[in-house]
Amino acid sequence: MLSAFRSALATPDLRKKILFTLLIVAVYRIGAVTPAPGVSYPNVQTCGAQADSSGIYSLLNLFSGGALLQLSIFSTGIMPYITASIIIQLLTVVIPRFEELKKEGQSGQNKLTQYTRYLTIALAILQATGVVALADRGQLFPNCTESIIPDNSIFSLAIIVITMTAGTAVMMWLGELITERGVGNGMSVLIFLNIAARIPAEGMNILNSQGGLVFALVCVFGLVIIASVIFVEQGQRRIPVQYAKRMIGRRMYGGTSTYLPIKVNQAGVIPVIFASSLLYLPDLISRLIGNPTSASGWQVFLQNYVVNQGSWVHILLYFALIIFFTYFYITITFNVDERAEEMKKFGGFIPGIRPGRPTAEYLSFVLGRITLPGSIYLGIIAILPNFFLSMTQQGNNQSFPFGGTAVLIMVGVGLDTVKQIESQLMQRNYEGFLR
Repeated sequence: MLSAFRSALATPDLRKKILFTLLIVAVYRIGAVTPAPGVSYPNVQTCGAQADSSGIYSLLNLFSGGALLQLSIFSTGIMPYITASIIIQLLTVVIPRFEELKKEGQSGQNKLTQYTRYLTIALAILQATGVVALADRGQLFPNCTESIIPDNSIFSLAIIVITMTAGTAVMMWLGELITERGVGNGMSVLIFLNIAARIPAEGMNILNSQGGLVFALVCVFGLVIIASVIFVEQGQRRIPVQYAKRMIGRRMYGGTSTYLPIKVNQAGVIPVIFASSLLYLPDLISRLIGNPTSASGWQVFLQNYVVNQGSWVHILLYFALIIFFTYFYITITFNVDERAEEMKKFGGFIPGIRPGRPTAEYLSFVLGRITLPGSIYLGIIAILPNFFLSMTQQGNNQSFPFGGTAVLIMVGVGLDTVKQIESQLMQRNYEGFLR
């Protein structure tokens, strides 16, 4: 990997792309720590030091790189874009118009991208409004008595919401600039940066509160998780596909042999995000209702067992939801009937399997068998930090820098970026016949 980056820096064209990406990264990080107008920055820092971000805000704070609890201009983070992308992707199965656009090629994809942008802005407005309302009511930092927004007039609150929404639009633009003129997928790189930006501070917290021995164990534990994720993410089942020879005019086409790759983790990190978001709903309900100590029995049960990330009920429920959403998401995104029809249309077949319906049944059988270990792998990676921290810090996994969602995203984005750099190096480096 280091040799690929060294060769990339030695190539003028790639060096320009890498430097441009680093420039966009610097601009983005400056915006992530710049407070929105009307927000008291000293009070935010004081309240943020006392805040417990292990509940409803943890996923949003993760994807914003800690900017959410600082009420910066990029505090909404990239989460609205992720949610909009997932919604549009799921709607392509439900809405026939979206399915037609998906089949139209690049023009249809551009239209779907435009719909994703519009939905991102709408979700950013909702999220910014919710964050500002919670900050104004003192529910964003329940244990802090400082005034986050000194001027809580309608005009001042509207300015903050508009600024945060504009920040989301700027983040989308920066991500697209990285994709077009930089290295890697822009949105993925921004998510990677948000997660990586929080690791040093969380590592320092562990070192100061738990000591050097626990810090060393956490580092070793994190390296083992990263190595395991890299090993599994590279694993795939290659189904051989043979294309029959066809005579078109006076030319012979086809006759080639290739394979259909099916990854062990075909769903990526989406099931973990779905399961985490669903489990944060009870925390949101309990916060809206009131203090669970003076509430009814079911509220106390939700707070102590479902919301508490170190309890066995939360861990088992989290694991089961990840397995369910893995099968659900793969069923929607990987349509075996469409793959079988495409192979039949272009004269392709799996050796020993007849084209058409038998091919679809075979693909469904293989996909079902490979999805089971993939879903168990996702569940184990996601709940391992809960096991570790239930013994050390009573389930506060926001102090653990190698959580399931974070490490899956960081490893996936890192591998994709390195592969893209290596592919561009291969295009610019040809070896002659004589050495």
